[in-house]
Amino acid sequence: MSASSERWPLRKLIFDTLFFAYGVALFADALGAMGVSAFHFTQDDFIQNFSHYATFSLLLTGVMAIVALVANLRGWTTPGDALFASPLRKLELSARPWSRSPWLWQVVIVFTLTIVVSVRVTESSIGDLLDADGLQGAWRLWSGLSQPNFNLLPRALALAAETIFIAFLSTVLAIPAAFFLAFFAAKNLMQGPLALAVYAVLRALLNLSRSIEPLIWALIFTVWVGVGPFAGMLALTVHSIASLIKYYSEIIESVSDGPIDGIRSTGANAIQTVWYAVVPQIVLPYIAMTVYRWDTNVRMATVIGLVGGGGIGTLLIQYQGQALWPEVGCIVLVIAVIVWLMDTASAYVREALK
Repeated sequence: MSASSERWPLRKLIFDTLFFAYGVALFADALGAMGVSAFHFTQDDFIQNFSHYATFSLLLTGVMAIVALVANLRGWTTPGDALFASPLRKLELSARPWSRSPWLWQVVIVFTLTIVVSVRVTESSIGDLLDADGLQGAWRLWSGLSQPNFNLLPRALALAAETIFIAFLSTVLAIPAAFFLAFFAAKNLMQGPLALAVYAVLRALLNLSRSIEPLIWALIFTVWVGVGPFAGMLALTVHSIASLIKYYSEIIESVSDGPIDGIRSTGANAIQTVWYAVVPQIVLPYIAMTVYRWDTNVRMATVIGLVGGGGIGTLLIQYQGQALWPEVGCIVLVIAVIVWLMDTASAYVREALK
């Protein structure tokens, strides 16, 4: 690594640029919330004048990039410095008292501003939470939920079983694809220009797929194959493949390099290296992570039913829409018991596999 790249690490400069720009934006929003008209922004203003705000954001980022560069040249301690500095530099920073750590004060200030802006954006209000009419409505709702109508129990259990099988099949179908593709998504195995290009493309596709929530996938598949458990199973399968590839690839990236180097030194090809040096190290973590994913899919399967993905979620949204709270109470109780049992079972399995 060259001296210039050590002095101006790209990741540090990018992080500091975005951190400073984010902090300035938060400060401006906080000023607007306190009544400073020059900084009073509303959601409608943003939508109507999006191009202006986009231009301002680009200019702000450019200015903060200059600030980050100057900070680096002068040796100022920044959050990026604390994250991406050399081990020796990190040791030096950790030895300083917190009162003499400028980067820590910067993080505290930005974190505090984030809380302030979050309270404003979410319109949080203790008054609304303690409103008398609202409390009475919540009490009526809770009274209905706390008196479950167990006449609905047989139907709820039948659809709960459907939910479990949706989660099981989606997990089983996702495992082979995730197992195979995870090796191409592990950076320590993808060496060379072509391999890195495959890695970058696959990672981009995975990020795109995981960014689409199972609810959206369920909506897509209900239009494709119709309302029912098949659509829910397909939605969970697609999302599980992307999530398992991420989990599996991170496990591969954390394996010991010793066996890999040893196998390679014997002249083994890529497939032999993976099979004899990588696979023995990842089997147990793979199993534990797969069990955890099945547990997650059981919980997700109860949610995708809200948009027609089958299972007990469909029954829940049906009675909730009719405000039949005792029936909803029965369904919620069944869901809670299933999630608790699955969580307990998966925890025991993962513990046994350690």
